[in-house]
Amino acid sequence: MSIVGTRFSEVVLGGVVRQGWWLVVDEEDGPGFVLDGPFGDRDEAVWALDDLEDAPAGAHPVYGVRRADGLLRRRSSPQDRAWWSFLGEQVDRLPAGWDADMDDEHPLPGLVVEVVAVLAEAGLFLYDSSGGDGELGGVCLTPEAALDGVVVSWRQHDRMSLDQVHGAAADALVQQVMNRALAEVLAVRGFAVEPLGGACVVRVGELAE
Repeated sequence: MSIVGTRFSEVVLGGVVRQGWWLVVDEEDGPGFVLDGPFGDRDEAVWALDDLEDAPAGAHPVYGVRRADGLLRRRSSPQDRAWWSFLGEQVDRLPAGWDADMDDEHPLPGLVVEVVAVLAEAGLFLYDSSGGDGELGGVCLTPEAALDGVVVSWRQHDRMSLDQVHGAAADALVQQVMNRALAEVLAVRGFAVEPLGGACVVRVGELAE
């Protein structure tokens, strides 16, 4: 049986496209029923949904393999895999050994990953103190078991924070604005946020959808 790659994330088995993005309607206790597809990427599936006449409520794009009975076996999409890989790279920017004294049941590592994910979704990257681009700045995360949370603050580019090419006043004002923005983003996403000096402590809240 020949396997041939096609556009984006499609897989061809024996000349038939079997894997990709599909428009589905989820069943209450099972896989989604396929309405149309496969499509090469999610955007194409969304556009097709807009053009689909009499589309049932709840129809949405899902990545996976269509079964012979017309239902969908879900799979992680290339976009999902890329996202989790990127998220892992961001978590790796935390100081080495930050979770060394925490067992598998400790809630703090899970909170850290959630905070990193929310920040990344907002387009905010973690500060990498040990990497080659540390001068660029970013979000500083410090997990603190004693506080049952994560201390979050902003670090500006070295031009602002160290060289102060625009002066100490500009450095201080920008720092205040960015720290406040981080706190607001995390609060909007449902975390419990408490001021801590110029930074904030982030704890478990009710994550917004």
